[in-house]
Amino acid sequence: MKLWGGRFTKETNQLVHNFNASLSFDQKFFEEDIDGSIAHVTMLARQGILTEEDKTAIINGLNGIREDIKSGALAIDEEHEDIHSFVEAHLTERIGEAGKRLHTGRSRNDQVALDMKLYTRKEIKEMDSLLKALLKSLLRIIKENTDTIMPGFTHLQKAQPITLAHHMGAYFEMFKRDRSRLHDIYERMNYCPLGSGALAGTTYPLDRDYTASLLDFYGPSLNSMDAVSDRDYLIEFCSAMSIIMMHLSRFCEEIIIWNTNEYQFIEIDDSYSTGSSIMPQKKNPDIAELIRGKSGRVYGSLTSLLTTMKGLSLAYNKDMQEDKEFAFDAIDTTKGCIVLFHGMLDTLTFRKENMRKSAEGGFTNATDAADYLVSHGVAFRDAHGIVGQLVLYCIDKNISLSEMSLEEYKAVSPVFENDIYDAISMETCVSKRNTVGAPGPEAMAQVIGIYEEYLKE
Repeated sequence: MKLWGGRFTKETNQLVHNFNASLSFDQKFFEEDIDGSIAHVTMLARQGILTEEDKTAIINGLNGIREDIKSGALAIDEEHEDIHSFVEAHLTERIGEAGKRLHTGRSRNDQVALDMKLYTRKEIKEMDSLLKALLKSLLRIIKENTDTIMPGFTHLQKAQPITLAHHMGAYFEMFKRDRSRLHDIYERMNYCPLGSGALAGTTYPLDRDYTASLLDFYGPSLNSMDAVSDRDYLIEFCSAMSIIMMHLSRFCEEIIIWNTNEYQFIEIDDSYSTGSSIMPQKKNPDIAELIRGKSGRVYGSLTSLLTTMKGLSLAYNKDMQEDKEFAFDAIDTTKGCIVLFHGMLDTLTFRKENMRKSAEGGFTNATDAADYLVSHGVAFRDAHGIVGQLVLYCIDKNISLSEMSLEEYKAVSPVFENDIYDAISMETCVSKRNTVGAPGPEAMAQVIGIYEEYLKE
């Protein structure tokens, strides 16, 4: 059924129909289309534009179509142009003339804008839920590893000793910001476009506030031209998903590195690894690599959507039909990656002894040796130079700072005493860092408390 056939005297060329059609992908939001239609006819009847009998017949018919699609009794075929014409055609077939009144006071422009908003809003909530579940697992790992010492890195070079809890906390902060972005998008987008018509509203006495309330929007959109042509919320959502994927990709990069024979910080569970077709010893971090790779796919959706929108004059243009495939793919990809990453993270084995041994190498306690000198009256810049000499000496002797004798220390600076060994121990290096956000036990206990309260919300 064509929703617009009266003006035309010829059938649409089949290739044109296929090129123009969106049913193959917009069928994803058949439930949103039905929900929006039910709210619309409920409002129409309340305003006296439809009779109660028509309203009841339409709502019963729409709910019947919903159940039949969900059960498989009604297949969504490719005969119709889009999900809107599919639903309306089957509704009219089932209830007769009343079905033709469904579209009163409505355009496909505001209808599709509504459906996409309802669908996006639902997906934002679901993605937020997935991120919250991931954060709960991260917090579990943090709480279990406040004394698991490992090296912290800058430039992929060992820098200072930290704890695994502290490292995981960095990702907790990233995913927490991701949830905040999703919340912001929801707040901005949650205004109802239905009732905007094609672009200039309608002459029917619609109660747009009532329609908005039925669909849990904060209120109606305030400009009908903007309402039917706004895709900002999708661009923002694709941007937020791109940042989520970037965070997942960074985390996966570290998992891949930590899983190497050179690091051996972790072991990925067999259920999240694959083997080689030729090398029997291989156990590959393919899930982490695929998540890292799929970040580019989500970036592509964002770039494509921005490119589609950048040259469009007001109001609606058919180009906007392209928004759905970009957004749907980005949503499905991001959600799938969060779920798989969560499963992989939950089943990781952390090799704590290897982490500690790695922290003890690479002079990660050099800064603490300099701080020791400062606490004994040496200017920091001078202390920096002294410890630099110590590091050169150790490299030449192939020893660590903790393996130097006191005599060797004093040969470089007489300020050193026996307490230097306690000052540069891994435990001291970590435990003394208790400013907010640092890896020390007091600082971490404070942050863990904050995270626990945050996840109760």
